[in-house]
Amino acid sequence: MTTTPNSAPRRRRTLLLSALAVLAAGALTAGLLGADAADRQDRLQRDVDALTALGVTGVQARLTTPGHPDRTAVAGVADMTSRQPVPADGYFRIASVTKAFVATVVLQLVGEGKLSLDDTVESRLPGVVAGNGNDGRTITVRDLLQHRSGLHDDYPDYTSADDFQQHRNDSTTAAQTVARATAHQPDFAPGAQWSYNNTGYVLLGMIVERVTGHPWHQEVHDRIVRPLALDHTTWPGTAPALPQPHAATYQRFTEGGPLVDVTEQVGMGANGEAGLISTTADLDRFLTALLGGRLLPPAQLALMQQTVAVGQDFEQLMPGARDGLGLFSRPLSCGGLYWGHEGGDAGWITATGVTADGRRAVTASLSGVVIASPDDVARIAEAENRLVDDALCS
Repeated sequence: MTTTPNSAPRRRRTLLLSALAVLAAGALTAGLLGADAADRQDRLQRDVDALTALGVTGVQARLTTPGHPDRTAVAGVADMTSRQPVPADGYFRIASVTKAFVATVVLQLVGEGKLSLDDTVESRLPGVVAGNGNDGRTITVRDLLQHRSGLHDDYPDYTSADDFQQHRNDSTTAAQTVARATAHQPDFAPGAQWSYNNTGYVLLGMIVERVTGHPWHQEVHDRIVRPLALDHTTWPGTAPALPQPHAATYQRFTEGGPLVDVTEQVGMGANGEAGLISTTADLDRFLTALLGGRLLPPAQLALMQQTVAVGQDFEQLMPGARDGLGLFSRPLSCGGLYWGHEGGDAGWITATGVTADGRRAVTASLSGVVIASPDDVARIAEAENRLVDDALCS
């Protein structure tokens, strides 16, 4: 093409305008992305603030999306004396979220051919579940994982501040927990109904030890914690203190009574049904690895995601929930579903969720959850559910 004297400047102007248009579009896109990011952060902060508005003394939450910086939000105070802010990376007792770790180990053993979901408790723990109508020959590993064993849960709780101070360092063995359960008639025949059950996971911990020769928490460490570099996830044994930093947690033992600091205690459940200490970052990493296929072969991950209906009382607090093997599924308001587990113990509540593809996870730790009525339970559960849904749908 021949360039005339006037065409070169015109061409330069066209190129310049095109370049400016590209830059402007890029700036607009970046601005929109920045606005979206700011909105996600604001939404997370609003949701943790909403929980403290309900009387929870402290909340920390973390949203993890691989390849992007984590988003964190805190609200409330770390303790009622110093009024220091809640640490965003604080340790806490994860309570029943421990069950997801134990279930993962059990399914790894299934994948290795060392255990079957159809194995009975009696075949793995002869004579342990017997008496008063309890029969380990009729309860399977799957029943234990999926809260369908029918075993009666008998977990005493602290009744007063004095009772807490007197017994906060008491420890309970797995055998003692099972003995308390089997001192009662079963609640229903194995497989006939669904009822959330802690004793079943104590038995799973015992089965893991019988199969591997190692305590359940050692297998969790070797198979999950160490490979994923979950450096802040531990089993404290009978040590009552939490590592630093951490928020304190509180209970009120009488209506209108004072808040009692119950942070330092051994806890009445630390045998596989609960017991681990962790952080929001570690739990998010665990969940994204689990649903991302890094911990279980496809066949075993599919087994984990085979669900059954939960009980009506559970459904009221977790609408749409279905129970898999160590994880619950819940519907998302934006479509699809997520997986997770909750935990509650002595003023702590842990809420977790991860998208089905393992690409986004959220964990919230609530400390000082003081429940005065069933309405309090419902309001806090609703606010928790909203936080998880907002984070995963943002």
